Amino acid sequence: MTQLLRIAAALLIVGICLQGAQQTKPAREFQLRAETPQFWNLFAPDAKLQTLATGFGFTEGPVWDKTGFVYVSDEEINKIYRVYPDGHKEDLIALGDPDGNTYDHGQKLIDCASVLRAIIRIEPDGTYKVLADRFEGKRFNSPNDVVLGPDGAIYFTDPTLDLPQGEKQEIPFQGVYRLDAKGEVRLLTKDLSQPNGLVFSPDGKKFYVDDSEQRNIRVYDFHPDGTISNGHIFASEAGPKKGGVPDGMKVDHNGNLFVTGPEGIWVWSPDGTHLGTIVMPEQPANLAWGDSDYGTLYITATKSVYKLRTKTQGFVPYLQPAK
Repeated sequence: MTQLLRIAAALLIVGICLQGAQQTKPAREFQLRAETPQFWNLFAPDAKLQTLATGFGFTEGPVWDKTGFVYVSDEEINKIYRVYPDGHKEDLIALGDPDGNTYDHGQKLIDCASVLRAIIRIEPDGTYKVLADRFEGKRFNSPNDVVLGPDGAIYFTDPTLDLPQGEKQEIPFQGVYRLDAKGEVRLLTKDLSQPNGLVFSPDGKKFYVDDSEQRNIRVYDFHPDGTISNGHIFASEAGPKKGGVPDGMKVDHNGNLFVTGPEGIWVWSPDGTHLGTIVMPEQPANLAWGDSDYGTLYITATKSVYKLRTKTQGFVPYLQPAK
């Protein structure tokens, strides 16, 4: 009887271990899922997803630095890190709920600081300056993502997604804004219910903004004076309720859009054709082009940072001269 009990106990332990292994197994496996043959112009069929680093709280806002690391925001641990090719990371700054990042033309890091409800510029030593925190005297909601425009101005979204708990929403809408070198803030549109990621086409004539609540991507005509017009739905990313929504987005030099969405990253041609999806083991929030040729995608996905080599090259606004 004792021997049987020992066997039963051993089987129980094995069962618990197997159950634990199943629970820690990624919900999805990496896959390049083509919807059209053109997808394979962008990826090798045998491309491998690599884990750069893991063990974060919630990753966001990757930006590649030409000296060989990637900046990564951690919204739960409340820090921005430098993450290196060998996976080790260094603190840049401790900051409440940092989100999307970009560079300005001076190669200074620009961050959407949600707790500060501001757009800030961060120096390499971790000090920062608030560039803007109000529109018409009212505090922003919680700036979420940011991109450098073809005119050298900074463009950003301001949903209520990360409005600090207990603080009042002062602006009665969720807007998309332009911030110029003089510190002037201009509202571009308030017709999205939850604006999030944003990007410009390589020729600077189109401006894309996604709406996480509506699960679609809008496109606007962009004009040299920094205004937009003719907004309409470019594409939709439908999926299960908790399967991921349009969030961060980037564009390659041919104008193809790479947009986070259900299961991973959706790839769209400039005419709105869904070329395929990069299915990710963790739900991604944002991505950036990196490496010396800007041909690698660095992807922030929940608790990890991944990298994926492509057959294309990214369009990187801060490497282009202002028009």
